[in-house]
Amino acid sequence: MMLEVRSKDAVADGVVSLTLSRPDGGRLPDWTPGSHIDLILPDGTTRQYSLCGDRWDAHSYRIAVLREPAGRGGSAYVHDRLALGSPVGAGAPRNNFPLVPAERYLFIAGGIGITPLLPMIRQAELMRVEWQLLYGGRTRASMAFRDEMSGAYGDRVRLVPQDECGLLDLATWLAEPASGTKVYCCGPPPLLNAVEQACTAWPPHCLRTERFAAAKQTEPVRSTPFEVELRRTGSTVTVEPGVSVLHAVRRAGVDLLSSCEQGTCGTCLTPVLEGVPDHRDALLAEHERAANDCMFPCVSRSCGDRIVLDI
Repeated sequence: MMLEVRSKDAVADGVVSLTLSRPDGGRLPDWTPGSHIDLILPDGTTRQYSLCGDRWDAHSYRIAVLREPAGRGGSAYVHDRLALGSPVGAGAPRNNFPLVPAERYLFIAGGIGITPLLPMIRQAELMRVEWQLLYGGRTRASMAFRDEMSGAYGDRVRLVPQDECGLLDLATWLAEPASGTKVYCCGPPPLLNAVEQACTAWPPHCLRTERFAAAKQTEPVRSTPFEVELRRTGSTVTVEPGVSVLHAVRRAGVDLLSSCEQGTCGTCLTPVLEGVPDHRDALLAEHERAANDCMFPCVSRSCGDRIVLDI
């Protein structure tokens, strides 16, 4: 769908917020807390951004974009070239980080990781469920929406600028499993890794995370070629070491939709009919990986000589 930029505001050092609407003012697809969209920039670049506005506003989406000097150019384009009225393409909202029912929530954000948590907090408020937010950033000025959150929710929001307070005290906040509590965390890899480590004593499925960047990869299970059968097309593709399943399938003439190609966005999720995937994404939970019924061919591979995909 085609959208246009209706507003562009600086919300922190290095962070701009965009409000996007249809040119005709028409209704946009509904979404749920934790959703993101693919934003297709005028130069053809596609990037994923969490929706962080009011989910009950049917006519606009809000996203926030951190300028990443070491990035691939998408954030620089948004900051430097997008203006009011600029056209952008967008995919339908997609949710790999849904808010599930719980007696209470602990939300943990690092930097721009605050964005998917904002609508979750509003949803918890609507449901009158107890919650707290632990929000860390490099400096107070770098923390997007800090005033919006602390002004609206008071002491339920704990702001922890690193230059003033040091790192988040995860050992204290996560020391003991809290009955009925779900922990939602989004932020840079060091924070996610630290939270996962701090939650090892918690019951399964209490922690839910979303990664904006791919996790550091270990070596694949196998270093030799394997075959991928494409059940719908009736063809078989050989995947060589160093070549992704996604690229091998495309070379065979199958236009499998993808976006990030890092195992973080969920666009290329593909059903597995036979075989055992070597899961290398940052999305599937452990019980989902154990089911071996789907994989992300942009990064995941096969554990055996052959795997059959429903494409």
